[in-house]
Amino acid sequence: MSTQTPIALITGGSRGLGKSMALKLAEHGTDVVLTYRSNQAEAQAVVAAIETLGRRAAALPLDVGKAATFNDFATQLRQVLQQWQRERFDYLVNNAGIGVHASFADTTEAQFDELVNVHFKGTFFLTQTLLPLIADGGRIVNVSSGLARFALPGYSAYASMKGAIEVLTRYLAKELGARGIAVNTLAPGAIETDFGGGTVRDNANVNAFIASQTALGRVGLPDDIGGAVASLLSTDSRWINGQRIEVSGGMFI
Repeated sequence: MSTQTPIALITGGSRGLGKSMALKLAEHGTDVVLTYRSNQAEAQAVVAAIETLGRRAAALPLDVGKAATFNDFATQLRQVLQQWQRERFDYLVNNAGIGVHASFADTTEAQFDELVNVHFKGTFFLTQTLLPLIADGGRIVNVSSGLARFALPGYSAYASMKGAIEVLTRYLAKELGARGIAVNTLAPGAIETDFGGGTVRDNANVNAFIASQTALGRVGLPDDIGGAVASLLSTDSRWINGQRIEVSGGMFI
């Protein structure tokens, strides 16, 4: 990795966990390119917040569920990196995602296909497309979920995609090791965000139940995850590779 200020690319960086990751990385001295699916104003507000922290940032539109657009996105990213006078970036955080809550019996093929496209196919082929733009010695963090370890009814399809991501992470770590690129999975537990309709944040009964099943006695907050990503991407964590790191406060242990 270069000795210049590192640049992180965070998909889905305009809100929720991705926003916290972007701000925490900026606080730790990293410049940020973030992607957003539709809300440009929201994304630009995050860019402005990063700039108030003294770091540089940019926002690009991207729907990770549409792999056919990835080559065009890479072209746009190359142009943005020229603002840094750089040809490569250092950290890729595959964070963008959607939530689908449906029992196994009721999950539709359309829901399943959307989850595949966003969470698995998107991560697989976006990472593949961006490989030439990732600096040797860089890092990749793939975001999974605690639901890949414990089972809660209604998440069979979503969690299956995250299970696939965890296997993919190990293969990427193996195959990209020759370039000095470390690849890890970060698996959040239940977090108070608007994800999945904001149930964990807004439903008092759900929130209390999760807190009661978490060793540290509360539900997670976005900054718990943002801070963990910043730590995982710090130089002090450079020897962590091919690992699944759950950040859940000790949920269901």
